[in-house]
Amino acid sequence: MPGTDPSAVREWLRDIEVFARPLPVLDPEQAPAEPSALFLAWLTEAVEAGVPDPHAMTLSTVDEAGDPDARVLILKNADGSGFQFAAHAASPKGGQLAGAPRAALTFYGAEFGRQVRVRGAVVPDTRERSAADFLARGATARAESLHGRQSRHLTDCAARDRELGESLARVEASLAYAPWKAVVAGQRLGVRKPAGRAGQVSSRNCGAVAA
Repeated sequence: MPGTDPSAVREWLRDIEVFARPLPVLDPEQAPAEPSALFLAWLTEAVEAGVPDPHAMTLSTVDEAGDPDARVLILKNADGSGFQFAAHAASPKGGQLAGAPRAALTFYGAEFGRQVRVRGAVVPDTRERSAADFLARGATARAESLHGRQSRHLTDCAARDRELGESLARVEASLAYAPWKAVVAGQRLGVRKPAGRAGQVSSRNCGAVAA
C-alpha cells in the first residue's frame, strides 16, 4: 500500500494487473439479435460459475441539481420490455426518477471481464406488480422500507433500530404496504468486454431494447 503521495498512488494503481487470466472471447457477429438474450446468457454463466451477486448492478440517476448519483441495487427481471428493479417512491432515488425519468444501469463481472450497460427511459410498473414485488421481500426488508430511511444520512442508530422494530411489528401483524415501485428501465443496451493486459482488445455489442 503506497503512502499519501499522489504520484505514488498513481504508479501503484498503474502496476496492478488487470484481467491477468484467460477470458472468454466476445464475437459480435455471433451475438444474439436481442441484446437482453446475451445478457441473460452471461448471467446464467455467472450463476453456474458461483459468482457472488451476479445480478447486482449500479443504478445511476440525476438529482434535482443535475448532479449524477449512483447506488447498487439488485436486478428483479430482464426481458424484451427492459430491465426491472424496485425503489421506495419516497427515497432519494425514487424522487430523482420521478423528476428525471431516465437512468443508466451498469453490471460488471470481474471474473469474466464483462461489462453490461443499460440506459434509457424509466417507467413505473403496474401497481399490482409493484405490490407483489414488495410483498415478496423478506419481513426485515419490508420493515426497512416502511420506515422510509433508504439512502438517508444516519445520525441516530438507536432511533433507527427503534423505528425498525416498530415497522417489523407492523409487518408481522399485517400486510403493511410501503410506497414501493417496481420500475422498468432500458431503451438501449450495450455489452462490452473491456481491454485488459497489453495486447488485449476491447470489444462491444449494442442494440435497442424494446420498451
